[in-house]
Amino acid sequence: MPAHDPPVLDDRAGTSGPAAAPVRQPLSDSVYEDIKAMIMDHEIAPGARVGIEALSRRLDVSPTPVREALARLESDGLVVKRSLSGYRATELLTRQGVEELFEMRLLLEPRAAALAALRADESQLDAIEAIQEAMEAHPGPAGPYASYRDFAALDQRFHDAVAAAADRPLLLDAVERLHAHLHIFRLSSLPAEDDPTLAEHERVVRAILRRSPERAAEAMADHLHRSLERQLSRFGSEEK
Repeated sequence: MPAHDPPVLDDRAGTSGPAAAPVRQPLSDSVYEDIKAMIMDHEIAPGARVGIEALSRRLDVSPTPVREALARLESDGLVVKRSLSGYRATELLTRQGVEELFEMRLLLEPRAAALAALRADESQLDAIEAIQEAMEAHPGPAGPYASYRDFAALDQRFHDAVAAAADRPLLLDAVERLHAHLHIFRLSSLPAEDDPTLAEHERVVRAILRRSPERAAEAMADHLHRSLERQLSRFGSEEK
């Protein structure tokens, strides 16, 4: 699960004794992940209505954790809530939408990488390096969402960690709010062996560890440009 996803805690979590064990949090997280997987895999089609009662029956849970999950998915940008019609899955990004998403990322993330090279403390450097190493142990983006969920979450954590190390709260907030990994991975998955994300991240990490803001910004911009090319290749000649 992406690091920025806030858990729903049980009201008794602060008490002691056997009754203090959280009850709602695991169920809420499970329902959230189940519905997210349905959306990411298009089991819930883009633009389709997301019915609370239907999902509660399908997942064999009460409507409450479904409502909690949908509220979290709305903050992720995967569902939208409309008055009188309830929740709907968001539409997929168009070619123009992908280009605009990466335009924003290219404005924000190279600057974040440069600042991280200058301002990151040792714990932040360790965290960025640890996330990169963790990604190497997880399958890349291929197959259904469940098979690459951890990779996608770590990918987002990597970019968020770089932005956090920039020591610019507004910049971090802007990067997090894009939810780029969810929108991009939702389009379709690339075969793991064809995905050069790890190598591109490694160049960013090396530049930050060497305290080279110019190289960090260049490496991040190169990563984003290459990622944009990979995403646009999915559209072929359509929408040009």
